[in-house]
Amino acid sequence: MREPFPDFTAAELAEVQAMNRRLRWAPRFRAPTPLGRMMIQTMLGAQAIVPIGTRGLSVSTRRVTHNGHAVALRILRPRTLPPRAVYIDYHGGGWSIGTASMDDAVNAAIVREGVAVVSVDYTTLPDITFENQIAQCHAAADWVFENAAAEFGAHDLFIGGESAGAHLAACAMLRLRDTRRDFARLRGAVHFYGPYDLSATPSVRAAGPETLVLDGPAMVPGIARLLPDRDEEGRRKPDVSPLYADLARLPPALFLVGAIDPLLDDSRLMAERWQAASGNGRFILVPESPHAFNRLPTRAASRANAWVRAWLDRRLAAAKAKAAE
Repeated sequence: MREPFPDFTAAELAEVQAMNRRLRWAPRFRAPTPLGRMMIQTMLGAQAIVPIGTRGLSVSTRRVTHNGHAVALRILRPRTLPPRAVYIDYHGGGWSIGTASMDDAVNAAIVREGVAVVSVDYTTLPDITFENQIAQCHAAADWVFENAAAEFGAHDLFIGGESAGAHLAACAMLRLRDTRRDFARLRGAVHFYGPYDLSATPSVRAAGPETLVLDGPAMVPGIARLLPDRDEEGRRKPDVSPLYADLARLPPALFLVGAIDPLLDDSRLMAERWQAASGNGRFILVPESPHAFNRLPTRAASRANAWVRAWLDRRLAAAKAKAAE
């Protein structure tokens, strides 16, 4: 039986609405200028020196080369008991900014549930081509498959990401399915508000200047610039737009998105196609919420993140019960 997503109280929804009113005055995210990108990455790099919310956990960084791709990994794990599973995480940032340490607070809560996290510090644009960024993210996930037992003493795996990271997680997972005989070790996937159609879904095309967090009018031209050598049809190809890929033989997946996020159609359509092909895709619409809702300092965000962690626990319990049959 599916555990229902929590109904937020009137007080919790009022808190979300108050946060939305404050966000109306905040700058919207769009692809940064080279100078802006450098400043943002410098600030994020400084944050990694003092991890946020990771007290009592083991935090390390590592650079690996796998399948011809070098990639940095940020590894969070319990200090004592071996983890029950490993979660492969991809940070957001529009493919062009961000670092793995950005996810420390959210990932630390997962680790406290007994699941190690390998957060992929992939190379951001324009320091890599978009296609090579996807290949690098796949190589990182494949490294975890190869090394989870030796490095963590764990067999079971999860994968997930937020925003652009959700897109990269989906792309990496599809390549894993097509290349790994032990793909069934992947027990679930968690996708927060990802873009899965790089030709732009209707809700992205309709995004206006009133859109919160993201710069609505800049979204369609910004997505087009990711792949300057491809036209709209080319950006719809399944190697870059997982919405159009074969979604059969995939593990249970969550697609969470806020009700006022312009990427709403991406999550809804992806969940529908996943459910039709694999029978285990679940769409979760979070009321009143904008892009990046689970990062905001609200009780609704905390409850949503806690529910996802409980879902991971249920997936592990189901795998354990099946193995005992």
